[in-house]
Amino acid sequence: MRPSARWRLMLVPPRSGAENMARDSALMDRARATREHIFTVYSWAEPTLSLGRNQTAKDRYDLREIEKRGIGVVRRPTGGRALLHWREITYSVAGPAAEHELLTDSYNAINRILLQGLVRLGVEAREWRGGQPTPPPGDIPCFAAPAEGELTSEGAKLVGSAQVREDGAFLQHGSILIHDDQQIISSLLVQRSVEIEPPDAATLAGALGREPSVEEVAAALFGAVQTLEDPDAIHLDEHELDAATNTHLDRYRNPLWTWRR
Repeated sequence: MRPSARWRLMLVPPRSGAENMARDSALMDRARATREHIFTVYSWAEPTLSLGRNQTAKDRYDLREIEKRGIGVVRRPTGGRALLHWREITYSVAGPAAEHELLTDSYNAINRILLQGLVRLGVEAREWRGGQPTPPPGDIPCFAAPAEGELTSEGAKLVGSAQVREDGAFLQHGSILIHDDQQIISSLLVQRSVEIEPPDAATLAGALGREPSVEEVAAALFGAVQTLEDPDAIHLDEHELDAATNTHLDRYRNPLWTWRR
């Protein structure tokens, strides 16, 4: 990312899955228009299963079981595998994508922000090296095992991230676990297999010996943005995006999008 890039910071209270994804899409539109980067930290109003953009999910999940457990479902604009959002913190970064810039350039820059933010919290985190490339979308949950370059703590995956690029802008968002609820995902499948039971993931509560607040994590991540990217980064009011977010809401509320494949 360019040293002169302008950054904005935003902390959002819990919202529905559709609202969170619509806002991320609106932020991508904003980044395309303003050439700003926006780093957002948010959480979810209910337990929500998010599906990767290209993940095959139709007829693979037990909709009755999902409804019985009170779990929402949304399909992300980014790729990757299934995630359960609840006792975790989600971040997103939207920014302009220069033609010459590789996806790995922005991914690595965001990783540096996340890593410094985690260290500020007191987490001993590092980038995983020597692992396999990111696996293709499938039934295996996102936190089953770290891929090359992903952030880990004590050898287990701590942060799951995915990125999409469209028309000169990118969106990357990901999940940082406070507690590990990801085993629930396999119980929502129509056909379960012991082969997709993930090992325990790393968590902030486990690494710190306590449960950090969303505000505490956001402050650490925002501090890393200001140190590494833009010391003048200022906060953005979520409601400035209301109109733009509303233009994307129908898409993420539509079952035809959620279960399109």
